Amino acid sequence: MLADGVLDLGIDLDVWPWVWLGVAVVFALVELVALGGSFVLLPFAVSAFIASILGFYDVAVEVQWIVFLVGGALLFAAALKWLRRFVDDNDTPPGVGANRLIGMVGIVTEPLLPDDVARSGRVSIASEVWGAHTRNDERVERGTRVRVVEVEGTRVVVEVVEPAQTSEIEPTDTDKEQP
Repeated sequence: MLADGVLDLGIDLDVWPWVWLGVAVVFALVELVALGGSFVLLPFAVSAFIASILGFYDVAVEVQWIVFLVGGALLFAAALKWLRRFVDDNDTPPGVGANRLIGMVGIVTEPLLPDDVARSGRVSIASEVWGAHTRNDERVERGTRVRVVEVEGTRVVVEVVEPAQTSEIEPTDTDKEQP
């Protein structure tokens, strides 16, 4: 096996617990501050903390090193496996940013007018309200179902999905005037 004191690096045995504790704190701080919670050094910070505890109980330095290296590698592998499963189970919708809206269906909340220089036309899509217009500059009334075909800057280009059954959205109780 290993000769006595090969891995002690000339450091007093009473100092090793503090060395491991310092390594754990430095790794945790670097993980949080510089790496932004990417879980690269966190498993090794945990294994260094465990090695520190073992050092306080006068466990051999070689065992502390094994716990630090092997334990950190095992924790890293477990975290990587868990994170991959988490990422695979939580797919994001296709598209990035506003492009994710393409193909989604929404409701016109403010009429889309042919010559809308005021850009007042609005569409509610996935609980968000977007400025909107149509490609062929047709009038689209409030309450009409529309599908997003394109995103132009901060506005969406829509097409009518089906004719509106009513030209106005029914007012809610809070919209009605109180006597």
